[in-house]
Amino acid sequence: MSIEKATTSVQTAIGVAHSKLILIGEHAVVHGQPAISLPFPHVGVESIVDYVPGSVKIDSTFYHGPIDSAPDALNGLTACIRETLDYLEIPCENLLIRIKSSIPPGKGLGSSASVSVAVIRSLFAYAEQGYEMADILRLADISERHAHGEPSGIDTLTITSEMPVWYEKDEPFDMIEPQGDFHFIVADSGRMGDTRLAVESVTNLLKSAPRRIHRKLERLGELTHRARTALETASKHVLGNMLNEAQKELEALGVSDAGLNRLIYIARQEGALGAKLTGGGNGGCVIALAKNEVHSKQLCEKLKKFGAHAVWSFSLGSKQAD
Repeated sequence: MSIEKATTSVQTAIGVAHSKLILIGEHAVVHGQPAISLPFPHVGVESIVDYVPGSVKIDSTFYHGPIDSAPDALNGLTACIRETLDYLEIPCENLLIRIKSSIPPGKGLGSSASVSVAVIRSLFAYAEQGYEMADILRLADISERHAHGEPSGIDTLTITSEMPVWYEKDEPFDMIEPQGDFHFIVADSGRMGDTRLAVESVTNLLKSAPRRIHRKLERLGELTHRARTALETASKHVLGNMLNEAQKELEALGVSDAGLNRLIYIARQEGALGAKLTGGGNGGCVIALAKNEVHSKQLCEKLKKFGAHAVWSFSLGSKQAD
């Protein structure tokens, strides 16, 4: 099924969404610098809405029951559901929303945003109404503010896109068309990160040492600009260097940790052109750039051998994902 497609059948409707990852620019993007994010099709969310008399209920691996009794962790999603139903002029009753996700939560892959987008799409499909991207972004932002405090907006934007996204807060977003083929590996450390806590920690650092931290954030912005040029000119080695340099700045911001650093070190030792954390950090995933498709498979095996909880490979460019 296309990620954009949402279908209705009698009293059932389906909405789906893929995940995302940040190639470069995380944390700095919250403070006005650019970031590049990539649609990540290997994991995603499906939301199925059925007519079931009674209160609105959620059925997921995390919670099953009425939205009125949902745990605090779902406050963002329940607020998003209520607002979407209100926007669609659908009574908040007689619905069962089943959520199936293959996205590991707390790994910087946009789990909360993907759930919101899939649910919103399924509710629009149930109402047999079309939508604009602005509708999805606005409604999903309700959930994201609960999840991340002051989100940049990059997660939802990338989850609604099929191309790499150039994002700069309060500026028009842009799509990037990579030239050549770039083979990436994403490795899950097996530990959950807390994006909200990580974002707050950088904000606090900025308050305590504004000049030094501003330099770090500006440096990340500069590296992001160079990374875009590398994507658009098929410059693999330049992109790899930008990823490595960005990791230095993220470590200086205190959002990397020993577990992530170990996976990054292994990837580089095995010939990765570049490797860094992706997402909030302090847990979650790392991303590495391989030399080619064969090297990508070799890196996957090595990272699995040395303790990565899960590993995915994918490519950008003329070739399809691995």
